[in-house]
Amino acid sequence: PGMARQGSGAMLASGGLGFPPQNLARVVVWEWLNEHGRWRPYSAAVCHHIENVLKEDARGSVVLGQVDVQLAPYVIDLQSMHQFRQDTGTMRPVRRNFYDPSSAPGKGIVWEWENDNNSWTPYDMDICITIQNAYEKQHPWLDLSSLGFCYLIYFSSMSQMNRQTQRKRRLRRRMDLAYPLTMGSIPKSQSWPVGTSTGTPCSCPQCLLVNSTRAASNAILASQRRKLYPGAVRQSSTFAGGALWPAGTGTVAVAGGTAKGEGLRVSSGAFVPSQSVPGGVPLPGLNNLNRPGTQQGSRLGARATVPPGVPALPVKNLNGTGPVHPALAGMTGILMCAAGLPVCLTRAPKPILHPPPVSKSDIKPVPGVNGICRKTKKKHLKKSKTPEDVVRRYIQKVKNPPDEDCTICMERLVTSSGYEGVLSHRGIKPELVGKLGKCGHMYHLLCLLAMYNNGNKDGSLQCPTCKAIYGEKTGTQPPGKMEFHLIPHSLPGYTDSKTIRIVYDIPTGIQGPEHPNPGKKFTARGFPRHCYLPDNEKGRKVLKLLIVAWDRRLIFTIGTSNTTGESDTVVWNEIHHKTEFGSNLTGHGYPDPNYLDNVLAELLAQGVSEATLKD
Repeated sequence: PGMARQGSGAMLASGGLGFPPQNLARVVVWEWLNEHGRWRPYSAAVCHHIENVLKEDARGSVVLGQVDVQLAPYVIDLQSMHQFRQDTGTMRPVRRNFYDPSSAPGKGIVWEWENDNNSWTPYDMDICITIQNAYEKQHPWLDLSSLGFCYLIYFSSMSQMNRQTQRKRRLRRRMDLAYPLTMGSIPKSQSWPVGTSTGTPCSCPQCLLVNSTRAASNAILASQRRKLYPGAVRQSSTFAGGALWPAGTGTVAVAGGTAKGEGLRVSSGAFVPSQSVPGGVPLPGLNNLNRPGTQQGSRLGARATVPPGVPALPVKNLNGTGPVHPALAGMTGILMCAAGLPVCLTRAPKPILHPPPVSKSDIKPVPGVNGICRKTKKKHLKKSKTPEDVVRRYIQKVKNPPDEDCTICMERLVTSSGYEGVLSHRGIKPELVGKLGKCGHMYHLLCLLAMYNNGNKDGSLQCPTCKAIYGEKTGTQPPGKMEFHLIPHSLPGYTDSKTIRIVYDIPTGIQGPEHPNPGKKFTARGFPRHCYLPDNEKGRKVLKLLIVAWDRRLIFTIGTSNTTGESDTVVWNEIHHKTEFGSNLTGHGYPDPNYLDNVLAELLAQGVSEATLKD
């Protein structure tokens, strides 16, 4: 059966940052436009990283290599909403899209097809959601022609068939990190003009590179304008500009060329022609994306300003010359040389992952924390209450439900559950509706039962809309060991404190019934893994909660690595750790003044709170 397209998302047609409707929870998925005109989703981990940067500086740049080494050459400029590849100069539009929290990205479900290299490629997000909806409703097959693709999906054989060529490919469904959830009202201004910005700019080498590249490109543009229109732009002793990357095709010609700016394809598909803007004032609502480059007939009288964090002189002679890393050579050298500016790029500093050697006599227990080691064994499934008993425990029956959608099956609450005929349980009629006690969200009882049966079956429920947890949530972490102790060294930003070192060690093994592929071997790369916390009151609180999360098997899970792409391997499970001891080049180190608060929030999202410690 042809499936209706679910959760296509609400976006601003201007191509700027979108915002969800007021007081409505939505899952955020960042996507980039490929050469075939398809919007391709970034991974959940990358989207979390982008959202974190967005909270700190809505006009800043996101260095994707900080969260995924395979994306090291790529940077997203949030102000122009473009992805920039540093080693080639290629630019692609990006967008911030929204989906229903109960859809595939909200649950951390990814559908992928096997490509010609025998590796796995995720489907576009709208296709992924459509496949998951059909899968949850237990349809035997799905026709994707309604989405513009001549493919049939067969769930029994987990394959995709091209209707024209009859060629079949394998497909798979895997669990990954859930995409970030956002909730809020539309801000007063949805377009952010260039101007002064508060906040401290990032000083890591890649961010400096991005700022220098942006500054150099705008210096070239200013130089070209001066040649074509003498006196239009006043000479400045500094280079860098308030002007953004030229829009349109995104190419900047150096050595006397001109910047192309024929137009911009916005996310709605409409085409915005180039326009001459008197005085260089950007048109409202277009997020400054349509600012033209050097075009005959244009009159640009705005003086370039220096954005915060961009040096007024080119970076030079930092610590001598040496071999240049390709990703750092990038466009900066080309653009700065073309502008007649001295360039001397240096080798990027290496992260300091580990502290100096520590003798056994210097290793001490953490004050206020019992023991120095925790072990977990294989999960023993307790003979607990039936799924029906678990669901009934947390809900109150609703006699007269409102005429709204059940966000699990997407049918109206006043009608029968979409799982009617698929699931049949004595005592639960398909039209019965229940309200969750704490948050008040309403669903068909049969839908809640299907959701519970599809999860960990640990006696807990999690509201698919607001993520409120009922009962004690447990995970699927494989057996292993967690050690923790004090070492006599300080972390950057915590010079007055010693350091708590946590050592996780998980061996390879065989997947259990709660894992993606029961009976299949799983790998455990990079163990033992060393993590660090400051030895202060908040750091010790985080350690105690991490021990609870470990005992509940929430720290790790088995899935596909965002770093290597390997499947059936041990991966982190939504609770971030600092694995870089003496620097913060990867984004997983110190100083990071917000880390302890952020990880406490992540633990709370897993149902691990301070109240847990008092029990």
